[in-house]
Formats: sequence, structure tokens, C-alpha cells
Amino acid sequence: MDEISYKHKICLVGGTFDRFHSGHKLLLESGLRDSKKLMIYVTNDQLAQGKSPLVQSYEDRVESIWEWVDESGHDPSRFFVGALNDNFGPAPDMEDAGAILATPETEVGCVQINQMRVNKGFQELEIIMVPHLLDANQGIISSSRIRAGLIDQDGNMWLDDDWYNNDLVMTEMVLDELKNPMGELFEGPENLPEVAMQKALDSFSGPQAMLIAVGDVTVKTLLDLKFTPDIALIDGVTKREELPDSEQVETSVFANVIHAINPAGRLTPDLGDAIAEAMGEDESTVIVVEGEEDLAPLLVHLMAPITSTVIYGQPKVGVVVQHTSLEVKERCRNILSCFEVE
Repeated sequence: MDEISYKHKICLVGGTFDRFHSGHKLLLESGLRDSKKLMIYVTNDQLAQGKSPLVQSYEDRVESIWEWVDESGHDPSRFFVGALNDNFGPAPDMEDAGAILATPETEVGCVQINQMRVNKGFQELEIIMVPHLLDANQGIISSSRIRAGLIDQDGNMWLDDDWYNNDLVMTEMVLDELKNPMGELFEGPENLPEVAMQKALDSFSGPQAMLIAVGDVTVKTLLDLKFTPDIALIDGVTKREELPDSEQVETSVFANVIHAINPAGRLTPDLGDAIAEAMGEDESTVIVVEGEEDLAPLLVHLMAPITSTVIYGQPKVGVVVQHTSLEVKERCRNILSCFEVE
């Protein structure tokens, strides 16, 4: 079989490639059309942390690229993946490169690279412009919006409009699914909740977008340990019994207090609005629920930024910690699909 003739021997591209998404796929596919080899330079951890402390590690970002290469069926020999250690990488000095990929926000950098190449006596690179992919709401599919928890890697919103605008009623299928705890359990005696809570706090590592505590005992225990969550959800009840005044959460500790109605076994638009409002606050916020907040973590995870931490109590056992990730959001979305929309 005759070898395919490509316009360019080498096409270059640089970027962070955090939470590898559909826009990244479009970018790389565009480089493969006219180039024999695509050389991908991924920003190192030091540069990436300057963009956001929530960016994945260099190793994870590179692994995601190679996973896509494997899944897409492309010849791995057509790819090179290496570290980008400065703003321009090897592009100004790579004499046999013929093209470079650009998106609207990186075009200026590519023009600068070409000027540097001309000054060195090298041929200018063809700048291949690749447009942004847009989601259904005409927002850009970007790593920053994925990290913010707004969309998945294909640009889909995590919360369907029907879910957000209607009461969701729990079903037997949901009940069965929730029997499998979402997160890591930290055990401790029921009469000393601070024991399990301290274990949970000691387990935290790396940057967190925010800490969200669900349940009166959970929230009060955190406050007793001089730890104020970014968002707290309480309903004045534990194990279906109203808490005595001495065990009630002191809401004045929080900068903002929001009230929401959410009957037991349901997720209401009122609760969703309250969580969304709390997510937008810059200071600590408590949501006082009239009804029950037991199912709130499902909405919280779907609305929270990636790397948020949700903590809630497991009666008679301890506390559960679950870090918000794309996988956790996907599980919550699947569970919500089993609710009845009323």
C-alpha cells in the first residue's frame, strides 16, 4: 500500500489539556489531517498550577491523551507527547515543523512564534485555526467550565432542565442504589462524633474547591472543631427526631443564611435554587431546610466544582467523605434519572 502523502511532516500544539474533553479531541484531529506526526506539548505542573490549583497532574493529563489515542484507533507512532516548560516550547527552534494548531485565544502566541522563527531564518508555520466547540447553551466547552462543575467533557449540562424545574420523587430503585455509600467511611463512636470527624479531616489532601457539610450533627461537629464549612445544609432533625436546643447548629456563625423547602424523599426546585445561590456566595453559607436534606448530596455534587468535598453523617457509624469528580457527578446523574419527575 502506498504511503499517505501529508502536507506537513510535523504539526505542533501546546496546551494544558486538563480534563481531556471534546474540544481537545477536535483540536488534535485537526492536526492529524494534513500532518504525518502530531507533537503535543503539555504544560508542566508549575505552569499549570499558575492557571488553577485544581488542574490535574501532568502525568494524569498526559495519560488521558494517550488513552484517547488508543480509543480512537489512531497509529500511536504519529504522536509525540512531551512537557511544555515555557510559553513557547520548542516551536521557535524546530526547523522541520510545518504547522501549529491554534484556538482563538492562542493565535497571538502562534504569531509570536512565527516572528521568532523568521528572526532565526526558519520558515513560518502554517497556523491551523480550530474553532471552539459549543454546548447546547452556546457556552464554550472548556477545561475551566468542566472544573467549575458546569458541564461534562462532552459539553452536556449535569442537571437536566426537567430535574431542576420539577419535584423529583425518590423511587425503590433510588433507595437500592443509595444503599451503597457514596464515599469513604470514617468510623467513630456515636456519642463522640468528633472522633470520626477528625479522622475525616486528617484524610484531606491537595487543594479543594469547597467543603460542603450535610446534616446537623455533621455541621455542629465541624463547628465544634473550629472548622466552618463553605456550605452547610441542616434541617434541625437527626434520625427523624427534632434536635434539642443545645444540639442545634448556631446559624449566626455563617455569613449567609438561606431557607429552602424540601419534603422528605424529594428533591425540590427550591432546594436546587438554594444550593445554586450558596455556590455563588464568596462567604460561608448555611441552608436551613424545612423538611429533609438527606438527598441533598446528589444535587450538591452535580452543582459543585470539581475537587469539592461533601461530608455527611452515617448514623451510629461515623461520617462519609466524598470528593466531587467527573465520575461522582456521572453516578449522581444516573441516580437522578431513576427519580420520578412530578
